[in-house]
Parts: sequence; C-alpha cells; structure tokens
Amino acid sequence: MRAVIIGAGIAGLAAALRLRQAGWETLLVERAPERRRGGYAVTFGGIGYDGAERMGILPELKRRSFVTRELVYRKTKGERRFALSGQTITAAMGKKAFNILRGDIESALYETVKDATTIRFGTTITAVEQDADAVHVTLSDGTVEHADLLIGADGLHSATRALVFGPEENYRLDMKHRVAVYMMEERPAELPVGTTGSISAGGRTFAVISVGDDRTAVFFGYRTDPSQGKPSLEEVRAIYNDMGWLVPQALEGLETADSVYFDSISQMVVDRWSRGRVVLLGDAAWCVTLFAGYGSSLAVGGADLLGAALERHGGDVPAALAEWEAHLRPEAEKKQKLGRRVKGVYAPPNPLLLELTQLPLRLSSWGPVRRMVERKFQLEG
Repeated sequence: MRAVIIGAGIAGLAAALRLRQAGWETLLVERAPERRRGGYAVTFGGIGYDGAERMGILPELKRRSFVTRELVYRKTKGERRFALSGQTITAAMGKKAFNILRGDIESALYETVKDATTIRFGTTITAVEQDADAVHVTLSDGTVEHADLLIGADGLHSATRALVFGPEENYRLDMKHRVAVYMMEERPAELPVGTTGSISAGGRTFAVISVGDDRTAVFFGYRTDPSQGKPSLEEVRAIYNDMGWLVPQALEGLETADSVYFDSISQMVVDRWSRGRVVLLGDAAWCVTLFAGYGSSLAVGGADLLGAALERHGGDVPAALAEWEAHLRPEAEKKQKLGRRVKGVYAPPNPLLLELTQLPLRLSSWGPVRRMVERKFQLEG
C-alpha cells in the first residue's frame, strides 16, 4: 500500500511515521524549500501523548520539552503584577502533558522518519484525480504519483482541501485575531532562564518564553476587525509601540528574524474529512486554533488513530477513513467549541475584562489557594 502525504509539518510527519510502521510506502511533499524550525510553544498531551507513546517517539519528545519555572504577568511598562510558580503550572497540566516547541515536535518526528520515507521539498500539489482503485496526484515538478491514499496535511491554507473539497472560504471561520511568532537570536538578560513573561492590555497579548538551550520564543496576539484590511508586520509594530519592558526589543527582532509565523487565527469547519481515497489531517481538517491549545496533540494522535484504522481494514481505505473520522471527530469538535468559547478571554479588550479573566490566576498564585490547586490536580492524576 502507498500513500502520498502533502505537508511535512507535525501532522504529515506523524502520518508518514505511523503508516510506515503499518507497512505502507510513503511520499512526503512539502512546498517549503527546507524544513521550518521554531514555532510557538504548546502543551502536548491527551491523545497526542498516547499516540506518541505507541509510535515510540515519546521519550524523544520529552527530552526536547522544557519546564517553565515561573510565569510572570506584567503591566504594559513591565512592572510585575503577579506570578504563577512552576509547581502550580506543572500540577495544572497533569502527569501526561509537557511544554514543547512545535518546531521541536517536527524535528523529533523528522529525525525518526527521514530514512524511512521519501521527502520532496519545494514541491506543491496541482491536481487530483481518483477512481475506485487509486488516487492520482499531479505535482508541480511535473510528476504524477499514483497511490492508494492521499493525505492532505498541508495546514490551515490547504491546497489539497481546495482541490478536492472546495475553496477555503467555504470552511474558514475567522476568529478575529492575528498572531505573529518568531525565535529571538538570544535570550534577553531581563528574562531569567526557564521563565515566561506576559503582558495583556487593550485587546493585545505579548509573551516572551524561555524554552531551553538559551532559546527564546516571542509571541504577539491581538484582536482584529475586517476594517483593518490585509495583515502586515507593520501593523504589529503600530499596535504594540506603546508597550515597554521587552516589547521594543521584540519588535526590533521581528524585522530581522529568519522566520516569522504571521497569520489570522481561524478554524476550519469541514463537514466531512474524506472523499474517496483523499483524507484531510491536522489543521487542514479541523484547526482548533491556539485558543484551544490542542492542535499538535490532535495532529499526532489523529495520525496514530488513522494508521490503526488502516491496519484494521486492510485494503478497504474508504471504510478505514469512515471509522477513523467517526472516532476522532467528537474530540476535534469539542476542542473547536472550547476555542470559540475562550477566545473572548485571550486578549481582553478592556481593563475590567482583563481583571475578571486574570482573577482565578491571581488567586492561584496566593499561597493557600496555590497549595489547594496543586493538591487537586495531584489527586486527579
């Protein structure tokens, strides 16, 4: 059995690994000329943790993880407001979860699967045809690949989805926020090792995160409206130019960063994830958004479950895809609903909402409440 996988991000690499373990031949197609690195920090757990364990990559993911010793919430000029201890953060995540950069998940998957699959960088999908026995994929390098399955793991703006399922606007739900993320060249002296600093004000959130090995991730996230027009990095500088502390340094680094992830935050609400021998995986299928904080876990867990379904059904690919979606869709839709529900507290638009959303965090930073919270999560495992 053979699969063509479009997209060499977390979902695509995880699918290549799991299908290879199931005895499939795989071809990975990636439009970028080389592997991307960095990305924002995520909490990895749930079905992703279980899937990574079954696929044998959990130890390597844990090795690349980082621990936040303190999360400090600051005022717009940098004055300290309150902080959460590393012990409280760890207890709240639970035993089967950890913090890691998206790029480090990709790196771990890539190093594991690179010798067991073929990867074509700088290549895109241009056409798809299928019949009862195979799917035929035309690529930008002029080749036509024939396979038993085509997996569209090419992200939020999936070309596979556009070709087979229809244009993006049919499925895109705009969450009216934008995000810019990049890696600083070095950790600022004002940011202690292993700590995170965050500022929220006026519908904007800024965070700078020490993620280990002296690396530092920078995060800008802010509310938008349709009148703002086409997004640009100039917009980011204009929106954050009144903030102090590390924000000016982070804005300066934005201009010289090797790679910046900058996009509107959107969900993909796709009524069906497969058509014949074509299936969508990861953000191309569901994109729960960073509001829900579960995208990387769903991508790895979804790939693992897809491989298991294909193993159970042998050559009956459509039956495997139907079973897989029926099993996974409730989890993805639950996380999408969570993302829509909490987006209002992500970057509070006024001081009152900011205080209300941060009140539980303030309370959990107070000694007696902190110990109660830690104890609660420890008891729940």
